[in-house]
Amino acid sequence: MNVARLLRDRALEAPERPAIIERAGAISFAEFDAASAAAAAMLAARGVLPGARVLLLSPMSIDLYVAIVAIFRVGATVVFVDPAAGNAHLTSCLARVRPDAFIGVGRAHLLRFMSPALRAVPLKMTLHRLVAASRNAGNRTHYQDEPLECSAVTPAIITFTSGSTGEPKAAVRTHGFLLAQHRALADTLRLWPGGVDLTTLPTVALANLASGVTTIVPDANLRAPGDIDPEPVLNQIRRLQPDSTVASPALLDRLADCAQSLPHLSRIFTGGAPVFPSLLDRLARAAPAASIVAVYGSTEAEPIAAIDRNAITHADRLAMRAGAGILAGVPSSSVALRILPDRWGHPLAFDDAAAFERCALATGCPGEIVVSGDHVLRGYLGGIGDEDTKVHVAGAVWHRTGDAGYLDTRGRLWLLGRCSARVEGGGGVTYPLAVECAASSVPGLRRSAFVQRSGRRLLAIEAAEPERVRAQLKRELAWAALADVRPIHKIPVDHRHNAKVDYTALARLPDLY
Repeated sequence: MNVARLLRDRALEAPERPAIIERAGAISFAEFDAASAAAAAMLAARGVLPGARVLLLSPMSIDLYVAIVAIFRVGATVVFVDPAAGNAHLTSCLARVRPDAFIGVGRAHLLRFMSPALRAVPLKMTLHRLVAASRNAGNRTHYQDEPLECSAVTPAIITFTSGSTGEPKAAVRTHGFLLAQHRALADTLRLWPGGVDLTTLPTVALANLASGVTTIVPDANLRAPGDIDPEPVLNQIRRLQPDSTVASPALLDRLADCAQSLPHLSRIFTGGAPVFPSLLDRLARAAPAASIVAVYGSTEAEPIAAIDRNAITHADRLAMRAGAGILAGVPSSSVALRILPDRWGHPLAFDDAAAFERCALATGCPGEIVVSGDHVLRGYLGGIGDEDTKVHVAGAVWHRTGDAGYLDTRGRLWLLGRCSARVEGGGGVTYPLAVECAASSVPGLRRSAFVQRSGRRLLAIEAAEPERVRAQLKRELAWAALADVRPIHKIPVDHRHNAKVDYTALARLPDLY
């Protein structure tokens, strides 16, 4: 078992098919296979052995994926750390994994001047030089070597959570996990050989490669999807005519702002952050022939559920405007899902499976969403974070998502927001997405955030015409018992997707006091 074998299969099936297209050029599946094989040989010659951990710092590109698959081929583990999170975060993460090698783009190596932890990594390589040499070698030599045999539990990728509410947790994806995730994503995203997909999500690009789907890397700075210039990406869509796109809500929001028409897209998928009906509707106007799907998942479990815009009824929309939350759809067949009483922040334990099932809440009762399955992360590196997020029941591991929600009578999942962001008091228990989803239907509102300060329920808003929006929200959200609707210049969001409210950063803003 080695996920790199899937790439070899795709190269044998359709060697000339483009594997990845980016602004600088393209690479076929055969060229990709040869380059990754040559790069693997070079890594092995430099001492990157099975079990080694290789820190990889690069934006999405052909070079990045050649290096990822080369690392897989030698049985080593790819380590990703977000340098934008700061030097303290980088130092903490490197102390946890102690990488044996560092491969990065040129500017990533500049971090060595300010990071003793990065300077201490024994082996350092420049990504472009490694891949350029491997592509030249791949053009001259036919490599017959096979990827190293691995087991299902051999680590393949290590990524880190942001650590914004504590020490970063290291998520370890094994080869078995990646294969299960590939199957789940291929089913949800309808991936089939010969498709062409524009994606901003690194995990989806891997699933594309394994499925024989051509990946288009957007011509944009994907570190800030909410601030991209949409025109170069729209030009790519018009010129290359992808069948589908998988992107964060923030990036699609930018495209929807400027797109007159996107007639070639047949499927649009978005997730990684709350997806409100208003965005789905705007995308439908730009791409009227496309199936538009919101996907719910997390780092530890992707996907969990999905909903096609056309499956959202008028009654569903009225319910969302009345505070029912966001409709996420029917849970994926590849996961088991339960709703437990919201005890976020406290470890959970059950004597047996029967006790666990007795604790699970009935239809319509809101609580914490927990999931289990082959593509659900069973634990974190060193067990750090397991106590708060994992529940062991009769040999099965259930992941606590930290999200609140409930199942309706049709078995569909509704999302209410983070358990840690719930608001209690005179208006009862209210979760943020219940209010924010309802607010999103008001024209002119860019973003909102529901919080409680000094016992008062507040809705922070970001809008072009704040006073008009404020007045309408006060009328339409009377059920939320808001003390005030407070316009602020900019609501802070996560730096990865630019679409999730950063409630911790929001709490520090003086505007709410």
